[in-house]
Amino acid sequence: MKRLLAIALLSASSCCLHAQAVDATVCDILQNPASFNGKIVRVKGTVAAGFDRFAIEGANCGQHVNGIWLSYPEGTKGKAGPTALVELAPAKNFTGAVDAPARTPVQLDKSKDFKQFDSLLSAQFKENSMCLGCTKNKVTATLVGRLDGVAKAGVQRDSSGKIVGLSGFGNLNLYTARLVLQSVSDVAAQEIDYSKAAAITKTDVVELPGPGAGPVLTDPVEDAHKAAKAFGAGNPAGDQIERAAAAFGKPNDHNGVIKLSRTANEVPKGEGAKGTQDSPDGVLYNCSFNQDRLLGDAITRAYVHNGTLVAEVRNPTPEMQGDGLYEMEYRAWATTSFDAVATGQKTLTIYGGVLLFNSAWGNDERSAKLGDALKTLLAGEGLTAQ
Repeated sequence: MKRLLAIALLSASSCCLHAQAVDATVCDILQNPASFNGKIVRVKGTVAAGFDRFAIEGANCGQHVNGIWLSYPEGTKGKAGPTALVELAPAKNFTGAVDAPARTPVQLDKSKDFKQFDSLLSAQFKENSMCLGCTKNKVTATLVGRLDGVAKAGVQRDSSGKIVGLSGFGNLNLYTARLVLQSVSDVAAQEIDYSKAAAITKTDVVELPGPGAGPVLTDPVEDAHKAAKAFGAGNPAGDQIERAAAAFGKPNDHNGVIKLSRTANEVPKGEGAKGTQDSPDGVLYNCSFNQDRLLGDAITRAYVHNGTLVAEVRNPTPEMQGDGLYEMEYRAWATTSFDAVATGQKTLTIYGGVLLFNSAWGNDERSAKLGDALKTLLAGEGLTAQ
């Protein structure tokens, strides 16, 4: 009798644990992410790991950011994730509201399915030319995990423009929802088609360090300053590059911009709590770079991109006030393409096979083609204008 009772209790317990996961679509969650906060959810969707993106895609959800940021639990040491990223955190001297919610830890099931999932998303597309954040696959899967949701993402400012609050997840903290992965199943790869861009860039051979050559001895910030000067004084493109380079400050400035060599694919340690360093505006700008994927001069492109985003948040011009991720990413990629031009690069391709720059384009068509390419890129990443 006792044995039968134990079996019955075990069966009931298993049933309840299974029932804890709430089935939801990406759009369901994005309609009201705060209502899912702290819940275990089950989502079927497509995951993309691009240049500064690691997200479950949302299609036509009616949001400015149509996606759920994906994170592994702390200590996972997975391979998949963004190539470069800017995350915001309160500095030691931050005077605004600090929200460090107590969240239930997630234990990741490192099953065969997870290993396949992580491997597929981390596989890099190989070509002769520079291709930033170019992974081979998207992955469709069923994902289960803890959903963290907020009503509003990004920075909150007072009437003077001072940052007084931070919330949200992922790139520039502008995702309102994040899934911290607990388990994954039904994994299937969707290979990304790079053939159109590859046909154009096949003769643009970039020399990269060979195996065992060690890190490239270069200073990406100094290289960006040099690229800015290549346009000549007073040139708007050069000014944009200089603004991006200046965001990192001078050596030993301690200006709150932190350069990290890592793949930012885990929940940040001590998330929400104040940091151990001060910053001029009370905010830490954690700039992550996966240097294994940023070989040769690609690291300078990544610094220019991240530096532009830091400058957009820290020192927005009056016309930039209220801009969202679409607008800031648009300007960051435009500045990155200008940096490629300044260094004599023939082409610049980014995730998804989007060609931003081709030296074969005439001067009159470069601006139009860049604008079209950026609209294609950002729409593919689920971003819409504010």
